[in-house]
Amino acid sequence: SVTSRGMTGPQWVEHYKAKGVQLSKWATDVLLSPDFKPNNGVTTRVAVLKGILFKDNDRVTSKIRAEADERKFTKPEAELGCLIRDMFTNEEIRAMGLTLIVAFHEPIKDSVGYPDLLGAYCSGGGPWLSAYCVKPDDAWDSRGGFAFAVPQVSS
Repeated sequence: SVTSRGMTGPQWVEHYKAKGVQLSKWATDVLLSPDFKPNNGVTTRVAVLKGILFKDNDRVTSKIRAEADERKFTKPEAELGCLIRDMFTNEEIRAMGLTLIVAFHEPIKDSVGYPDLLGAYCSGGGPWLSAYCVKPDDAWDSRGGFAFAVPQVSS
């Protein structure tokens, strides 16, 4: 589970600069978009579907979303990508058998107009918050993790 902190996109940019997390140009575009909306104090239970769960030809955006729907997972807020990057080090993400964890939120358009998703990426050059252009038939790497929100169960 992660809890939002009410940080705006520009605040996330400054936060990451201070922490030494690298931002891709496209992630910065998404964070500075008026469509990036922060929440405050909202706790989200997170499920990550690993890329290895899918056959190579089935590891595409539309089929990943369909699997999440079947499991009753929902689209998280875009800030989930930021919260995941803050929560896990590169070493912890790699220990999960992954090289990236992408929040499968509603895509936000970058400055060129492409729909992007935010994700924590592990590289030898340090931690990154990246943005991934996403279309229904886009293929993903088997070492990717795809993060969704798990609905709260009412009692």
